[in-house]
Amino acid sequence: MAVLTIRNLPDEVRDRLRLRAAKSGRSMEAEVRVILTEASLADVARASASALQQWVDRLYGNQKPQGVVDELIAERRREAVSE
Repeated sequence: MAVLTIRNLPDEVRDRLRLRAAKSGRSMEAEVRVILTEASLADVARASASALQQWVDRLYGNQKPQGVVDELIAERRREAVSE
């Protein structure tokens, strides 16, 4: 696993991270790891939703049902919660 050093972090940011970590029951290091992981995966999720929408557009053309992508995403989220 990689090691990352962050220099010149403002004290206010450090203090907020410390509070956020305490509320989550994690160390500051673990909290920053969670934040960075979620931030980096957010782009993948947006890209995936966009790709899905393009696929639906190609599949249905001008006659596609409304809300297909939103319904599919909601269904996948429900499945993920039940696993």
